[in-house]
Amino acid sequence: MSQAVSAGVVGDEDIKNARILVVDDKLDNVRLIEAILRGAGYTSVESTTNSVDVCDLHRKNRYGLILLDLQMPGLDGFQVMEELKAIEGDGYLPVLAVTAQPAHQLHALAAGARDFVSKPFDISEFRARVRNLIEVRLLHLAANKYSKALEATVRELEASREALRISTLEELRRSQEELALARETQESLLPRSMPQFDNLVIQAFNSPTRYVGGDFYDFSEATSGECIGVLADVSGKGIPAALLSSMVLGALSMEFRAEARPGEALNRINKLLCERSLPYQFVTLFLFFMGAEGKGEFVSAGHNAAYLFRRDTGTIDILVSGHYFLGVFDFATYESKPLQMGVGDILVIYSDGLTDAENGHEDMFGEERLTHIIAEAAPAGSKALETRLLDEVMAFTAGVPQTDDITLVIVERRS
Repeated sequence: MSQAVSAGVVGDEDIKNARILVVDDKLDNVRLIEAILRGAGYTSVESTTNSVDVCDLHRKNRYGLILLDLQMPGLDGFQVMEELKAIEGDGYLPVLAVTAQPAHQLHALAAGARDFVSKPFDISEFRARVRNLIEVRLLHLAANKYSKALEATVRELEASREALRISTLEELRRSQEELALARETQESLLPRSMPQFDNLVIQAFNSPTRYVGGDFYDFSEATSGECIGVLADVSGKGIPAALLSSMVLGALSMEFRAEARPGEALNRINKLLCERSLPYQFVTLFLFFMGAEGKGEFVSAGHNAAYLFRRDTGTIDILVSGHYFLGVFDFATYESKPLQMGVGDILVIYSDGLTDAENGHEDMFGEERLTHIIAEAAPAGSKALETRLLDEVMAFTAGVPQTDDITLVIVERRS
């Protein structure tokens, strides 16, 4: 990625040098599309007529755009997109679907494609759609890179600040008093008991570190009878994190008393945090609404993926929505996605302190280990899953002090 793209500006050279993969089982179609792209100045165009190879090629080359025919032998385009979702962890598929069937167009967008073009296609329209999608893809990658760099910088600044503050015995004493107050504040944010909802069973767990982070979870009931659940991870430690957590929880409570839906609530809270929080502070958050019949919605504000275990199939859905952290960009907007839970399905939401938990060799617990445990333990129910997860984390860390809170929420739909 060029320096211009990293800075959030995409130039013509960046677009023309983006890697493109053409996927079609008919060689004539492949040659036609390649000729159009090269004639438009694109310098890195690859192709395959075997849809089975697409995921391996993308895992190796990370294409800026995949032109994907939907009707192919072996794996069709829809099956290919499902496999690509496992590679693109944030749910963004750089796919332009190519189809001659009008009925497939909306289906392709629902499956994750960014756009579609119909066969036979108009060359000018085709070129415009290709260029637009590559530009959006490059900006998306640049935004992700900036968010990660920002988080790393914030953590380094906080670590330096903490080291300076405990340089003397007096500062150490004051730090201990502050941590005690922060711990009390954080504990006061957590529900004293789990609420009761029709057909929903909730398990929740929080293990603060000695530094006291800003993790919290909360549940309430909407006037519609829906369960409202949130798990948030506030940047920083100690009193600043506790105060920001209190601000966020208070703002959420006000929004839901006013019957706001998830997206509009987070739009207003993001603007509030941009105006009132410190420059280095931000919040990641997973928020969901769920009715007694299993129909709901969710929005993730920069939070790590949640997992939804499907009892009927034994599969695990990955829930992401690709939004920014709260309190970083005042122009950011948030929209919810639909969420449907069948009887016996289990939703697992967690803070990154769980997957980042380290053992004595500095190995991380990781997402792969987490999803393996969910697949094995979830069929026995939410309580059994919670017990298994906590036992596994305790055995893995083996008493090694952790630097981040471990917070977990598990929601099971009962008949």
